[in-house]
Amino acid sequence: MIHLLRRLAAPAVLALVLAFCAAGPVQAQDPRVGLRAGVEDAGTAALNLELVAHVPRPAGFFNPEDPGDFGFANSDLAFSGDLLFMGNYAGVQIWDISTPSLPTLRATIDCPGGQGDVSVHGTLLFMSVEETRGRVDCGGQGVDAPVSAERFRGVRIFDIRDVANPRQVAAVQTCRGSHTHTLVPDAQDLSHVYLYVSGTSRVRPGEELDGCSSRPPGEDPNSALFRVEVIEVPLATPELAAIVNTPRFLLGLTRADEHGPASAEIAEAAAARARGAFVATVDGEEQVVPEMYVRQMLDGVVRERGGTGAATAADSAALRIALPGIVAQMVGPQAAPTDGPRPGPNQCHDITVYPEVGLAGGACAGYGILLDIRDLANPTRIAAVADSNFAYWHSATFSNDGRTVLFSDEWGGGSSPRCRDTDRPEWGADALFTIAGTELDFQSYYKLPAAQTAQENCVAHNGSLVPVPGRDIMVQAWYQGGLSVFDFTDPARPTEVAYFDRGPMSADALVMAGYWSAYWYNGYLYASEIGRGLDVFRLTPSDAISASEIAAAESVRVDGLNAQNQTRVVWPASAVVARAYLDQLVRSEAIDAASATRAAAEIGQAAALPASDRATRLGAMASQFEADAQTATTSGRAADADRLQRLSATLQEMGAMR
Repeated sequence: MIHLLRRLAAPAVLALVLAFCAAGPVQAQDPRVGLRAGVEDAGTAALNLELVAHVPRPAGFFNPEDPGDFGFANSDLAFSGDLLFMGNYAGVQIWDISTPSLPTLRATIDCPGGQGDVSVHGTLLFMSVEETRGRVDCGGQGVDAPVSAERFRGVRIFDIRDVANPRQVAAVQTCRGSHTHTLVPDAQDLSHVYLYVSGTSRVRPGEELDGCSSRPPGEDPNSALFRVEVIEVPLATPELAAIVNTPRFLLGLTRADEHGPASAEIAEAAAARARGAFVATVDGEEQVVPEMYVRQMLDGVVRERGGTGAATAADSAALRIALPGIVAQMVGPQAAPTDGPRPGPNQCHDITVYPEVGLAGGACAGYGILLDIRDLANPTRIAAVADSNFAYWHSATFSNDGRTVLFSDEWGGGSSPRCRDTDRPEWGADALFTIAGTELDFQSYYKLPAAQTAQENCVAHNGSLVPVPGRDIMVQAWYQGGLSVFDFTDPARPTEVAYFDRGPMSADALVMAGYWSAYWYNGYLYASEIGRGLDVFRLTPSDAISASEIAAAESVRVDGLNAQNQTRVVWPASAVVARAYLDQLVRSEAIDAASATRAAAEIGQAAALPASDRATRLGAMASQFEADAQTATTSGRAADADRLQRLSATLQEMGAMR
């Protein structure tokens, strides 16, 4: 997520974000190239996706005088039943999606304090707070004092039994705030849940929160560095939620090699410096501070000195002098120490858990981390991987079988255009790894395959699996690069199968907009648009994804979704799931289309028979497909063998139904 400048400012200055984004190889004929700019009237391009609903941000969650004001940006999503919870820098919106084509606003929570990442469990809503303006009472006036009992940075907990009137029941303070959090249910004890809290902001003073320290762990065992907080939440008494562990699984890593800035960024920084713009050096790379963030920082400087009105030249000079120190407080010294290598990352940005396989993927700035979470309160590192093509490890997604993990890179970071035709395809891409015990084996990169303009912030961001049986398909947000749906069943050869894109918010300037996240939920794709609102999509059939595959995905129903908590997808045994496997076997030329059509017809006929006859007919077909799977295995066609075995198992289960 947009992460750095929004957290750079000292406590008395409004927090900022500067981050890391991505780009893609040029396809001159791609319909996404050259789309008309606009807010609600931008040009659009789509492939195998239908936009079924678009609703703008409601009053109170946007600045009508400045559509690109990032202080009102939409952020991440969570789902429970027929409700969608949308985070925003101003609070939370709660939408009724019982009719997906007509989302209806049910309630809002006015509570600024950062990007407002959300998750839901039962009747509780959890919200991340990181910015120094966050208040215990959710007030919008902020907190100016460097140390204040009114400041809140951590995780808020709301009771949402009355959805129209959410009520804050707990607020767990943390030393670095909560940039993101991951809700981890305990299958062995349903009476409580855990939260893994990733704080990426500066450490708050010990005078404000007892026990907080920014000194290295070797100097202070209570250091807030190199750790995450684990919060235990008793569901019956959430007001007793508390930190129960602070595992430091990042200790021992050293600074990984990184790529330098692209030529366009070097030129951009030089030109910006020449015209007097603010430029921050982050990890050796000069980053132009977007004007919208400069305005916020200067407003904070004015308030800090007790002034009112516009910032003066002296305020600008003070901020320019302070900026290097602010960066150093956030990311550490900008030069290597003389007594050895620099340590690796001291925080994670995001953690995705997959409890059913006992693993989590930590995207931790300079490293991708594989964690053992069998002891939920004590996650431990089992593997770590670095890549000089990655600038900022941002998030993780597992394949359904847990054998592949995808990490995204936020090079240039959400606030920068990194999808131009001049940007290298290895930079800002997703990286796919297979998991072999304690090893992460690199397979390939995936990059948005359509060039975007310099007026479009663009990078791989948040997404989720699309539950097509027999395939690993993911939908992913790329900010103003739009949505990309791609198949990574073969992690060495990911391929795009669908997309949606709008033109830039502005034809003349980079205005913050685009998709923050996109998730599949009960048959639809829901996407949070930073500047424009909420979009809802449906997949449409094509050569790349058949009607049966889409129908099989739509047959998977869940009670809720927190995207950072992956659960294993299980498909109901049905004729439509069987047809999905047949379509895949035709696509791979394992069987011909005529044979697949006959098999589909026979499955449909058998499904209508009495139980004993159905079991006999489907059992015979299952045996034949199992034999075909053995032949495919002998022939070295592992993917076909897997689908044939899945098809056989589906038919056997259908036959056993009573």
